[in-house]
Order: sequence, then structure tokens, then C-alpha cells
Amino acid sequence: MSRVNIALCYESVLPARGGCETYIGDLSRRLAKDGHGVHLYACRWDSAALPESLTYHKLESPKGPRFLRPWRFAKACELALANAGHDVTVGFDKTWGQDILYPQGGLHAASRKHNRRKHASGLLRLMADVGKALDPAAWSFARLERKQYLGKKRSIVVVNSRMVRQHFHDYYGIGPDSVRVIHSAIDPDRFLADDRTERRQAERNRWGVNADLPVGLFVAMNYRLKGLTPLIRAVAAVPADRKFRIAVVGHPKFAKYARLAEQLGAAERMLFLGFRADPKDAYFAADFLVHPTFYDPCSLVALEALACGLPVLTTRFNGASELLTPPSDGLVLDDPHDAKSFATALEQMLDPAYRATASSAARAAAARWTFEHHYQALLAVFAEVTAKKAV
Repeated sequence: MSRVNIALCYESVLPARGGCETYIGDLSRRLAKDGHGVHLYACRWDSAALPESLTYHKLESPKGPRFLRPWRFAKACELALANAGHDVTVGFDKTWGQDILYPQGGLHAASRKHNRRKHASGLLRLMADVGKALDPAAWSFARLERKQYLGKKRSIVVVNSRMVRQHFHDYYGIGPDSVRVIHSAIDPDRFLADDRTERRQAERNRWGVNADLPVGLFVAMNYRLKGLTPLIRAVAAVPADRKFRIAVVGHPKFAKYARLAEQLGAAERMLFLGFRADPKDAYFAADFLVHPTFYDPCSLVALEALACGLPVLTTRFNGASELLTPPSDGLVLDDPHDAKSFATALEQMLDPAYRATASSAARAAAARWTFEHHYQALLAVFAEVTAKKAV
């Protein structure tokens, strides 16, 4: 593909925070390496984590109530791009009118429905429905999403899993031919380390864990949505003679989950580590990843784990499960609330023979779908945009 001028639109790009912000950092570096002109339209960014050649366009941080701020940022992007003359424009969240819309967080409508699943009881789900019905942000975001995808200008839609493509059909009647699936990917070079063995042991020493004890890793900021409560219940359901630990990395506020582990008799098996700006050493110190999410369009932590050779235990609500070949490189749960099935899956992960083969298979899975594969597929969509504009 010849060199093009590309605009990326996202309110905040601080790659250390993970998720889409990390992805934009990886993508902008790769585009810059190929000599493409990369422009960022954002309110805040970390220039030290982004390529030197990137051109910044600062937009004012949207003010006002939460339910109006996305509208104001989207409008600011629309005005700023109107006469900018970029070859390709890309919006990653609640914006409209760009050539490509790439909702890495999936559809709001689907997320709202899946969020109900984090509640185990029907009563709690009903209460959550009532709360959403009275939440102006929920109404506002639903309306904004309809403007994005059902408005006069139809952007090319890129999604990061077949699950999300199906959601476009289910919620908006948008057929699969109108949606391009490009699974998420991470830059595996971020996990290269010649001293990985030493770092693994040093990290385990900090945890007070010996070299032979199996350790599962849970990484998330939203503990409730990502399934920490059912994980603790499953850990408690594993027979007492099985020795292992689950290391929890993410949000610094975990006291209520530590209390739950104590109440269920699982406290000795849980290591609550809090926030890590860079969880790389935690991946190195772990033996498998546990990601019992109730909604993830395509979890980056699952991809990071595979790149580190960790088999992944996740759910069918994670688009990244489409990249697994269970049980060879991981396991997929139908319902995280099913503590018995969850505990059985954990027991399989504790089997050293299984982990040995699954670890090799995880590395192979990571090699089958790399950031370079993702990048080339995205360039094909960019070429589709420029070809349409040339007509």
C-alpha cells in the first residue's frame, strides 16, 4: 500500500493504561515505521509513548454531565476533520462520520445486555435493568450509537471478533457483509526478555511463592465485569488438597474481594497485588491466565498471555476465545457462575502435564495471529477506503 495520511480519533491516548490506548500506541508506531503520515485527534496523550513523527491535534476536553461528553468530543472531531484532507480517518469509540469506525469496546447495546450476566441472581439483574432504564447516560449512549451506525453516512465498520459482528446483526440489522472482522492483536516484542527466568523467580519471591507452585493470573481493572467474584467462588470449590495460588492484578481497591475470599475459606489461595503500570513480570511469574469475563469483544490480556506461553481459561463471552483451540491451548467456560464447572477447569489448569503441552500450544496460537497479521489486514481496509474515495 502506498503511503497515506491517516487520522486517529480517541479522547485520551495514554498507552500505559492498556486497552484501546495501548493499541493506538502500537498501531501508530507501526504506521510511522512504514512512513505513513499519522495524525492524532485527542484531548490528552503521552507523547513519550508515541512515535516522534506523529502529528497532534489537541481538542478541548468535553465539559458537562457524563452523558453529554461523548457527544461533544464526537462533534469536535467532526469539525476538526471537516477540511483536514486526510486520506483515511478512524474513530475508535463514540464518534461518527469517520471513514472507519472501529469500536474496540464492542457495541453499547450488547455490552449493556452482557453486563447483566455479572449478577448471579435474577433479582439483581432486574434491579440492574431498572437502574439502566433510569440512567440518562444509558439512553444517551444508545442514541449516539444509532447515529454512528444507522445515520446518513455509513462508515466501514471494523470489529475485533465474530461475536461482535453477530451483535451488529442482532441489535441493528447490519449484515456480516458490511462488517470487517480483524481480531485484536498485541505487539509481541513488548514481552521479549532475555532474563525472563530470573524475573519470574524474582517476582515469585516477592509473592512468597516457591518455584513449583502453580499460579494462575487474573488481570483486570473492572473486577466485577471480568468475573473476579465467580473466580473466588470457584477457587473455594477446588478440593483442599490442591495447592495453587491466583494472583490478582488490576484495580488498587480490592478489599471487598479479599473479604469474600476470607468468608469462603479461599484467602490463602489468593494474592491481591493491586495496580501494576506494567504487569509483564506478573505474566512471567504465572503459569496460566484466568479471565472469566462476562463481556470482552476481544481481550488483550488473553492475547498477552498467549504471547507469554500461558494457556488461557476464559469464557464464551470473550471474542478472543475465537483464537483458541480448546483444550489444546486453553479452556472456555459457558457460565462463570457455574462454580463446579469452573473449579473443574481450574483443576485441569493445575495439572503439570496439561500445562506443559498447553504452554507450547499457547505460543503457537500467538504465532498464528500476530500484530503484523492484524496490521496487514487493517491496511487492506485502508486501501478499500482510498479506492472508494478515488472513484
